[in-house]
Amino acid sequence: MSVERFLKQRAVNIAVDGSYTLPNWYDCEGRLRTFACRTTRVSPFRMILDVPVVGKIGDRLTSYFRDFGKFGGHISDTREGSFLLELEMTRPERERLADKLTWLEKKQADPSLAEAREHPRFILPSPNTTLTLADGSIHSCLVIDVSLSGVAVSSEIQPPVGTPLAIGGCVGRVIRTFQSGFAVKFIETHKLADLTRLISRESAPGRKLREDAAEKVPA
Repeated sequence: MSVERFLKQRAVNIAVDGSYTLPNWYDCEGRLRTFACRTTRVSPFRMILDVPVVGKIGDRLTSYFRDFGKFGGHISDTREGSFLLELEMTRPERERLADKLTWLEKKQADPSLAEAREHPRFILPSPNTTLTLADGSIHSCLVIDVSLSGVAVSSEIQPPVGTPLAIGGCVGRVIRTFQSGFAVKFIETHKLADLTRLISRESAPGRKLREDAAEKVPA
């Protein structure tokens, strides 16, 4: 199915963080790489995911979401920074997912239904952006979440702790790595109102900002 066709079907527009593995993407130890992802639209049959590594149409993959569980599936359509995942599950599994989506849709409409154990965190409405290394190389990445002093990122590259880089227009260093990505601490604290503009791809349309960001990275 195409993304355009899915957008005309009944589904829930919702952002849920998860992770996924693609075939033939391995780390230096020969293990399948895990990348972070985020849903943008979900039905009991398929979902659109914002991702750092898109993959190819027909690729089979495994995904996991805290709110949904573990899914298998294959990519049926792609766009820049996202793909459409066809979910492979039994009828009872689809019914459980439909019930969960109904609950999440109601919770979106009425924040008072939010579970007490959940804590709000800042996520970008458009999580796909770029990271610039000190050598000037540029890579696509997905912002998992962000704070005033740092950001968690998933990308096809996994820079080691201490690596200087820029996420969009925010400069910092890698301070921690984890299975699906890494954490960056900014060299300066940013105001909340500025973060979306600084990090988003749209805020860095030209080479100059990327060059300036690279020059600002401490050696």
